[in-house]
Amino acid sequence: MGLKIGDTAPNFQADTTEGKIDFHEWLGDSWGILYSHPADFTPVCTTEIGRTAQLKDEFAKRNTKVAVVSVDDVKSHNEWKKDVNETQNTSVEFPIIGDEDKKVANLYDMIHENASETATVRSVFFIGPDKKIKATIVYPASTGRNFAEILRVIDSLQLSAKYPVATPADWTPGNDVIIGLGVKDEEIEEKFPKGHKIIKPYLRTTPQPE
Repeated sequence: MGLKIGDTAPNFQADTTEGKIDFHEWLGDSWGILYSHPADFTPVCTTEIGRTAQLKDEFAKRNTKVAVVSVDDVKSHNEWKKDVNETQNTSVEFPIIGDEDKKVANLYDMIHENASETATVRSVFFIGPDKKIKATIVYPASTGRNFAEILRVIDSLQLSAKYPVATPADWTPGNDVIIGLGVKDEEIEEKFPKGHKIIKPYLRTTPQPE
């Protein structure tokens, strides 16, 4: 049975391109993203690792640490990093986890046998400071990840962790949000002083609180 939203993200110890880590200790009080790659020296992965490095400041603004799993060893990862830095015009400074024994891949159910018995799919796990899994996205090996969507999900998760709101379809930061169903009508003005609209009794919107 795969991991579900609300489950505790499994802890592990591993060698990485940034040294040995204990995953939970490394996360500390930060939000985290753990995502997987089918293998080193593959084209889509090279662009994704590069894009993650380019977005270093965006992840830092969100107090979010990123770690990557690939079922190769750290020596291979370090060689691959040179190609990533060269071709993507960046500098990779986050940990790429050595997982040649597939320990982490199996802990996080990243190998989907009907797609490949040996390579991981493109899993993304969003992990809160409480070490709980807050969201997951899974892509096939042929589809590169949309990092604007990854940042959007982090923004939505962090906003809803702080305020009793949800984000509507196609929401981006700065747009109106939906007031949570647990908030009573008579509580809205106090909780959301920027104003609100009642479109339907179950559909109430307010400007983004932050």
